[in-house]
Amino acid sequence: MFKAKVLVKRRPSILDPQGMAVEKGAKHLGFNNIRETRIGKYVEFTLDLADRKTAEVELNEYCNKLLINPNLEDFEYTLEEI
Repeated sequence: MFKAKVLVKRRPSILDPQGMAVEKGAKHLGFNNIRETRIGKYVEFTLDLADRKTAEVELNEYCNKLLINPNLEDFEYTLEEI
């Protein structure tokens, strides 16, 4: 069994309106040194598989088919045996 921790981020070339709104709010609160805010998603789940290679294949399929928009987002992950 494996624990997957996935970070989904918008591609750097894609505008991040949510990040821009948060950064604007930070400036209103006096945080004037905050720059290039990007908002992402963190997803954690377990894979009930014994083989790491099979777990990585399923994790990649799951992310590409369900968790991300492949036109706008990229993902990175860690996979640890539990």
